Amino acid sequence: MTPLPSSPAEELALLERELIWLDTRRAQLLRRRAWLKAALRAQSGRGWQPPPGVPGGWAPAPAAHPAPAVPPPSATGGPGAQHVLLILGGLLLAVAAIAFTLFSWGELGIAGRAVVLAGVTAAALGAPVLLLRRGLRATAEAVGAVALLLTVLDAYALHAAVLPGADGAGYAAFASGALAAGWTAYGAGVGRLRLPLPAAVVAGQFPLVLGAWAAGGSVLVIGWALLVTAAGSVVVAVRGPGLAVRATAWSGAGVTWAGGLLIGLGESVSAGGPLDAAGPGALLLGAAAVALTAAWRAPREMAVTGGVVAGLAAVAGVGGVLRTEVPWSWAVVVHLLCGAALAPVARIAVVPRPVRGGVLGAAAGVAGLAVLAVLPSAAATLLGPAAVLTGPWAGAPGGVREVVAGAGAWPDDLSVPVVLLVVAVLLGAVYGSLAQEGRAPAGRTAAAGAGAVGLVSAAVPVLLVTADAPYAAALAVNLLLVAGLLGAALAVRRVPAAAGATALWCAVAVAAHTGLLALAAEPATYAVFGLLLVLFAAVAARSEEVVTRSLSLVLCVVCALVVAVAAGASLELGAPRTAVLVLTVPAAAVVLGLWLRTPAVVVPLEAGAGSGALVALGLAATDGAYLSLVLALCGVLAAATAVRPERRPGAGYLAAGLLALATWVRLVSAGVTHPEAYTLPVSVIACAVGLLRRRTDPEASSWAAYGPGLGVTLGPSLPALWSDPHWQRPLLLGAAALAITVTGAVRRLQAPLLLGGGTLALVALHELAPHVAQVFDALPRWSVPALAGLLLLALGATYEQRLRDARRLREHLGRMR
Repeated sequence: MTPLPSSPAEELALLERELIWLDTRRAQLLRRRAWLKAALRAQSGRGWQPPPGVPGGWAPAPAAHPAPAVPPPSATGGPGAQHVLLILGGLLLAVAAIAFTLFSWGELGIAGRAVVLAGVTAAALGAPVLLLRRGLRATAEAVGAVALLLTVLDAYALHAAVLPGADGAGYAAFASGALAAGWTAYGAGVGRLRLPLPAAVVAGQFPLVLGAWAAGGSVLVIGWALLVTAAGSVVVAVRGPGLAVRATAWSGAGVTWAGGLLIGLGESVSAGGPLDAAGPGALLLGAAAVALTAAWRAPREMAVTGGVVAGLAAVAGVGGVLRTEVPWSWAVVVHLLCGAALAPVARIAVVPRPVRGGVLGAAAGVAGLAVLAVLPSAAATLLGPAAVLTGPWAGAPGGVREVVAGAGAWPDDLSVPVVLLVVAVLLGAVYGSLAQEGRAPAGRTAAAGAGAVGLVSAAVPVLLVTADAPYAAALAVNLLLVAGLLGAALAVRRVPAAAGATALWCAVAVAAHTGLLALAAEPATYAVFGLLLVLFAAVAARSEEVVTRSLSLVLCVVCALVVAVAAGASLELGAPRTAVLVLTVPAAAVVLGLWLRTPAVVVPLEAGAGSGALVALGLAATDGAYLSLVLALCGVLAAATAVRPERRPGAGYLAAGLLALATWVRLVSAGVTHPEAYTLPVSVIACAVGLLRRRTDPEASSWAAYGPGLGVTLGPSLPALWSDPHWQRPLLLGAAALAITVTGAVRRLQAPLLLGGGTLALVALHELAPHVAQVFDALPRWSVPALAGLLLLALGATYEQRLRDARRLREHLGRMR
C-alpha cells in the first residue's frame, strides 16, 4: 500500500511515477494490438505463423523510456471498413440484378434468358466457394447473400416470362419450397456460409400455407397448415445446426403457431354448436400439442412459456366445444373446470419441471380470469343491501333477494357463486398440497390460503342471494360465516398470517353485508347487531394481535351505536332525544377505558367514543336545547377522560371548549338577547378560581386558569354585538376587551392577551364596517385591486423583516403562560 505523501514535493514525485507507469502500460497494450492484427492477417492467408519482427508474446517495455505508441489504423483499414464496403457492393449488385430483371429481361430471347439465368446464378453460387478457399470469408458471405437474392429474382423472372398463366399462390408455394430445399442443400454443401440455412428456414415457412390457400382450403385448413409448419420449425429449432438456424426456426415457429392459434380462437368463438366448434377445438388442441412439444426440449424460460400457452390453448379448445351446450353465463364455469383439469399435470413426473410449472400457471391464469369475469356481479350483490338505508324496517321479507333486488344488483343465475366456490376449492387444495410438502406459511402458501378464505367469504352471501334463501336463514348463515372467519382470525398460530388477516377483514365485510340485510326488519336489527356485538367483544377479549383487538373494539362500539339508535326509533323518541340515548355508548366506552388503562384498548375505545359523540351531535343538531345538553354531556365525558395524566392537556381543553359551546348554544336557543346577565357571573367565578389556581401553581397555563371564564362571556357577547343596533354594548364590550388585553400584556398572560385582543379587533371591525363600506362605495372600482397590489408589493419588499417580526412575536407569545 502506497503511503500518503506528507509534502507537496513528495506528492509531485508520486504523480510523476504514476504517469510514467501509465505511459508504459499504454505502449504495451498498443504493441500487443499490433501483434494480434498481424497474426490475424497471416492466418487468413496461410497457416498461422508469427509475423517477422513481431514478438509472439508480451514484450516488457523499459520503465523509464516507454516505446513510441503505434498509430491507430487509418479510416480505410480494419475489418469494420471491410464489412461496410462488402455490404455496399452487395447492395449495388442486388439493385443491378433487380433492374435487369424488371427492365431488360424482355429484350432477350428464350435462349438468351436461359443463358443469363444459368450463368449469373451459377457464377454467384460458385464464387463463395472460391472465396472461402482463399480465406476471404466476409467477401464470400456478401457474395452468397447476393446469390440467394438472385435465386429469388430468377424464380420471379421464370414466372413472369415462362409461366405467366400459372396461379400466383400455387407458384409461390412451389417456388418457396424449391428455394428452401435448394438453399438447404447449398448451405449444407458449402458449410462455412452462415446465411443460406437460416434463409432456407425462412423460406420453409411459406409452402404449406400458400399451397393451402392456392388449393382453396378453408380457414381451418390454413390454420392446420400453419400448425404443421410450426411443428416442422420446432423440429429444426431443436435439431438444427448453429445458433442462427435455431433462433430463426424458433421465431418462425412462434409466428406460424400464433397464426394457427388465432384462427382456431376466432372460429371457436363464432361456432354455434358442438359440431361447428369441433373443428376449431381440434385445431386448438393441435396448437397445444405443438406448444407442449416445443416446451419439452426448450430452455427453462421458453419451457415455462410453452407450458402456459399449451395449457391455455387446450382449455380454449375443449371449453369452446363444451360451452356451446350451456348458456353464456355458464361458459365461464365450463372454461374454469377445463382449467382445473390441468392441475393433475403437476403429479406427472415424466413431464419436465418447467413445463409442469407453465401448465399450472395456465390453470391459475384461467382461474384468475374466471374470478375477474364474475367479480362485478359479486360486488354488486354484496353492496346491494345498501338500498335498505333509504327505507329501513319496511318489514321482514320472505326471501333475501327482496332486500337486494331493490338495487337491481343480484345476478341471474348460480354461475357467479359456483365460480367463486370452485376457485376457492382449488386454492384450498393448493394450500393443502403445499402445507403437506412442508412449505413455510409464506409466499405462495399464504397467498393460496388467503385467496381461498376471501373467495369463500364472498361466495356464501352471493349464493344465498342468488338462491333466494329465506330471510332468517340467510341472516343465520351469514352470522355463522362471520363467527367462523373471526375464529380463523384468532387462530394465528395455526394458519398463515396473511390468511388470518384476510379472514378478519372478510369478517368485517360479511358483517356489514349482514347488518344491512338486518335493517329491513326491526327484530332482525336487534338480533343481528346484538350477536355481532358479542362476537366482536369476544374477539377483542381473546385476541393477542393489536390490529385485531383494536378493530374489534371499534366495531363493538359501532354495533352498540346501531342498537342505541334503533332503541330510540323503537321508542319513538325522535332524533334529539335519541341523541341523549346514543351518548350512553360513548359513556360506557370512556368508563371502560378508565378501568382498563391499557393503551392498546383505550385508544380504540376513545376512537369509538368520538364517533358516537359525533353521531349524537348530528342527531341533536335540529333542536337547540338538546344540542346544548349533548354538548354539555360530551364535555363531561371529555373531562372524565382528562382524569388520566397522559390525556389531560388535550381532553381538558376539549372539555372546556365543549362546555362553553354548550352554554352559548343554550343561550341562543332560549332567545336570550342579553347573555351577559347569565354569563358574567359565571365568568367572574371562573376567573376567581383561575386566580386562586395561579397563586397555588404559578406554572399553570393561563388558558387553563382564565380561558374558560373569559370565553363564557366573550363568546356569546360577540354574536349579540352584530345584531345589536345600539351603542352601549359595543362600548362596554370594547372597554372590557381593552382591559383584558392590557392585563394580559402587563402580566404576560397569553390567554387574556389573545382573547381580549381578538375580541377588541372584532368590536373595532363592527364599528368601522359601515364607514369602510361607504369608503369602498365612494372609491372607483379600480382602486381596490390597486391598493391590494401596493400592499402585496410592500409586504414583498419587506418580507424578511416581516418574517423576523412574526418569529419574534411567536417567541414572545411562547414565553407567556
